[in-house]
Amino acid sequence: MSKVSLAILCLIGLAYLHLSCAQSSPQDYLRAHNAARAQVGVGPIRWDDRVAAYAQNYANQRKGDCRLVHSGGPYGENIAWSSGDMTGTAAVKMWVDEKPRYDYNSNSCVGGECRHYTQVVWRNSVRLGCAKVRCDNGRGTFITCNYDPPGNFVNQRPYLNVM
Repeated sequence: MSKVSLAILCLIGLAYLHLSCAQSSPQDYLRAHNAARAQVGVGPIRWDDRVAAYAQNYANQRKGDCRLVHSGGPYGENIAWSSGDMTGTAAVKMWVDEKPRYDYNSNSCVGGECRHYTQVVWRNSVRLGCAKVRCDNGRGTFITCNYDPPGNFVNQRPYLNVM
């Protein structure tokens, strides 16, 4: 193999690594969460390495089957799965896209699931940690975000409506 061919293969490999990691950094998760939170007047959430380590540990446990099963741990949690290479930003967008199904007046979901969204914007959750793994045997991507303290408590609203 010539040096030029080897160099091209290295560049292709680096480009693939960059694209597969694109939009899945801590800053990407934070940006997506904080944009949704700002829309409803909730302060920003910050990255927490302890919560992120928990998320990574749990994601690693799901790598073999990538089933959408919650960890049952001490944090609030949103999970996502895709048959392809989902980015962290895409997972957060999927959760935030539930916003139209949250009815603030009744504090309930109307017409479908909305509790992923309410966890994203939960005003008391101030620490975030997320992780992404590629599932074994090409089964897709598993993403988890954990929130400290957790949200989605019965009879509590995720945020105070100031509008």
